[in-house]
This record gives sequence, structure tokens and C-alpha cells, in this order.
Amino acid sequence: MTVVTNSILYLSGVSVSFDGFRAINNLSLALDPGEMRAIIGPNGAGKTTMMDIITGKTRPDTGEVFFDGSVDLTRHDEADIANMGIGRKFQKPTVFESHSVEDNILLSLKGPRSILPTLFWRETQDAAKRIDDILGIVRLGDKRSALAANLSHGQKQWLEIGMLLAQDPKLLLVDEPVAGMTDAETEETARLLRDISQSHSVVVVEHDMHFVRELGVKVTCLHEGSVLSEGSLDHVSADPRVVEVYLGR
Repeated sequence: MTVVTNSILYLSGVSVSFDGFRAINNLSLALDPGEMRAIIGPNGAGKTTMMDIITGKTRPDTGEVFFDGSVDLTRHDEADIANMGIGRKFQKPTVFESHSVEDNILLSLKGPRSILPTLFWRETQDAAKRIDDILGIVRLGDKRSALAANLSHGQKQWLEIGMLLAQDPKLLLVDEPVAGMTDAETEETARLLRDISQSHSVVVVEHDMHFVRELGVKVTCLHEGSVLSEGSLDHVSADPRVVEVYLGR
């Protein structure tokens, strides 16, 4: 059955179990094109498993998962889904530490991935402008020649977000981007993600409630694999069930 939605991401009745434990339980969620959404919830709520399902790492037992209106993600593998325009940033940054910041972005640019074009590639004007734009967005324009290994933890997180942007995704999934950051880096990351959300759909999984407030977006709280509460941060924070299972701990 073909489902057509107006959502960039649409999950309906999704469940998955591992060894009898139901990690995702009848989860339904819809993300509008161009929307940024924050996902919160206690450990074990299903946040990572939800990201695994969206990116094809885990196949749900039941339910529907659609991307960009009508693409059934359950019929595709991880590589297909990445090429379709879903980029995922894990909590721990993985950058090419022995390369410069600029080369990290260059190596990530969307384009031919076979070895010959890579070996004989010459930087075109379009690619140079794209790299400049990305370095500006991720606050690393003055670090373009620096080795990635010499960046601060926060700057490495920004570089990895830049590497994702270089792949030109329609949807970015970002997992706990401010873990281990300074307060100043955390505030700058909120601004950075708000900038990105002007032209991309973004899902941010985060525990830092101050950071979620800085994002100023709709919040979905997961608990035991399904949506417990959804709305503004003030609305979700005032929900007695959220206070009991998450915020009150």
C-alpha cells in the first residue's frame, strides 16, 4: 500500500521488540517539511531505537515509516536511506583528525564516490562556494586550515554537522549535540541549529533542557517506546506524567 503524506517524516503505529522487550511501542510521530523537533525522554525511552528505525539500521516489526511524502523507509537499507537525504550525527563526533577542517568538508561533499573521480578531483567554483558556505554556517571559517585533531570538543561537533550538511540531506538527525560542551558552545550550537533549520528539517535528541529551551521548538517526550507528551517545552514540562517519569528524577 502506498501512503502519501505532507510530512517529511511520518511514523504510524511503529513497534519493535528485542528478545521480548518492546523498545518501540505503537509510536506515531509526524514532522513537517522545514520543521525542527526536539525529542526528550528518560534513558531507555526508545529515542535511539527510533533513530535506528528511521535510518534503516533497525527494521520495525509493525507500523509505517515514510520519508518525503511517499518513500517507505522500511523497504530500504542504511546506504539507500543516506543517499535519499537522511543524515545522522551520533553523539560522539567522528571526524578525520589528521585532515584539515576544509578537507573534512571536501571529503564529505555529495558527488561521485568511486575512487577515480576522488583521486583526480579538482575543486570547482561550485564546490569551493559550497565549502565556504558550510564553514560559515558551522562557525569554522577561521579554522579551515586547522587540523581537525586540534579543534575543541564543541568545534568537532560543529565540523561533523558541517560534514553532514555537505551531503545535502533533506532531514538531519542529531543525537545529543551539546554533551560535553561549554555553556558558550551550547548557546552557539542552538543558534547554529536554528540557522540550519531555515533550510532543512531537523530532529534533535537531547537531555539538556536549557539547550532545548534555547532551540525554541516543538518538543516530543518519549517514554517506554511511545509518545508521552508533545507540544511546547512549557506544555511538556508541566505535564505531570513527564515530571514523574523524567523531569522529576
